[in-house]
Amino acid sequence: MKPKYHIWTIGCQMNAADSRYLAAALEDRGFEPVESPDQAGVIVLNTCVVRQKAEDKAHARLGILRRLKEKKPDTVIALMGCLVGVNPSRDLQRRFPFVDVFLPPSQPGALLDYLRTRTSRGNPPPATASLLPPSIRGHTVIAQVPVIFGCSLACSFCVIPYRRGPERSRPRREIVAEIESLAANGIREVILLGQIIDRYGLDLAEKDDLASLLKAVAAVEGIRRVRFLTSHPNWISDSLLETVAGEERICPHFEIALQSGSDPVLERMRRGYTADEFRRLVARIRRFIPSAAIHTDIIVGFPGESEEDFLATHRIIEELRFDKVHVAAYSPRPGTLAALRYPDDVPSDEKARRLAALERVQNEIQVRKNETLIGSRVSVLVEGRRNGKCFGRTPQDRLTFFTDDGSLRPGDEVSIEITSAGAHSLRGRPATAGQS
Repeated sequence: MKPKYHIWTIGCQMNAADSRYLAAALEDRGFEPVESPDQAGVIVLNTCVVRQKAEDKAHARLGILRRLKEKKPDTVIALMGCLVGVNPSRDLQRRFPFVDVFLPPSQPGALLDYLRTRTSRGNPPPATASLLPPSIRGHTVIAQVPVIFGCSLACSFCVIPYRRGPERSRPRREIVAEIESLAANGIREVILLGQIIDRYGLDLAEKDDLASLLKAVAAVEGIRRVRFLTSHPNWISDSLLETVAGEERICPHFEIALQSGSDPVLERMRRGYTADEFRRLVARIRRFIPSAAIHTDIIVGFPGESEEDFLATHRIIEELRFDKVHVAAYSPRPGTLAALRYPDDVPSDEKARRLAALERVQNEIQVRKNETLIGSRVSVLVEGRRNGKCFGRTPQDRLTFFTDDGSLRPGDEVSIEITSAGAHSLRGRPATAGQS
């Protein structure tokens, strides 16, 4: 009987990618996945601490794992990700003595070594490592691919530079080779990842940039769509916009964090731009790529955020009409400049009120924008079936549900006529018979 593993992933798509690499490595060594941690001999908790809510979730799951370890002492438990950070501390080991292995973000090697040298579980690694776990081949057509690790900026609220280390770009040939392997195993869409992805290549000895990388990835045989995230307003070049506009396989979809519509708040956040500069960027993107979808992130309740500051954010959302807005309430992150310098002086109930107000206005914007698509045709990459319907996403990342004759398969691309729309999804029917 094969040994079993379970990976619990909390957080961003970078964490999801890290979990995929680890799953592939474990399956290469003879392990098979199980849905419940109770069934596993090896359990990995991959953590996020960007927000207090994510950190609280990680601690709650660690409590579950502690009790499981008490019942099954032979279970190997590994803690991975941003809760561990680039340099695991002795304090962390004292707090969680039931954890066998601590893994920094994107570094699964310590667990693999532990399994090889300290237990009888796991076979030697194969000559060629898998990049896609055999257990999910044929079940997914989308894969996240990190292209730059860490972050070298210092936004005052952000813990990522301390947890994931400075920027480290991967060589282009290594990225392209990975994507060629993924395409050979049925992946049809890749999402290139970086904390600030448009800074890709700045740290390499042989200078490279995101625009050139996107062109190379879009040329990989079998890949139909390429996305990239997350971007910083200060590094979106005309060359990048021209590349997205000119390459059909590169999705016209931008994830660009605004964080606040108030200049004083942006200055305290150390974001490096003003609200008007962000407005001009959005206008530039829409001039180059009229069909572009722009998603953004907002933090409400940052220290010192007045009602006037909040209303400035509310107004810019109404004005720029983003395609999606991710709103979060500020929570102090230990070790950051904001936590050290600024008191967390916006009451929690006021943060909740502001968050709800922004979500409400953005919901109305999304309904109106999506309703303009009724009667039009959109291209959808089929991802699977849910509740008897096919689903997939448009190049602009709009989730779309539709009925078909049962002939469509994940990875097919089909033209869909939109018949109705809500804030978070579209619904329709195939506009033409068969596949496009």
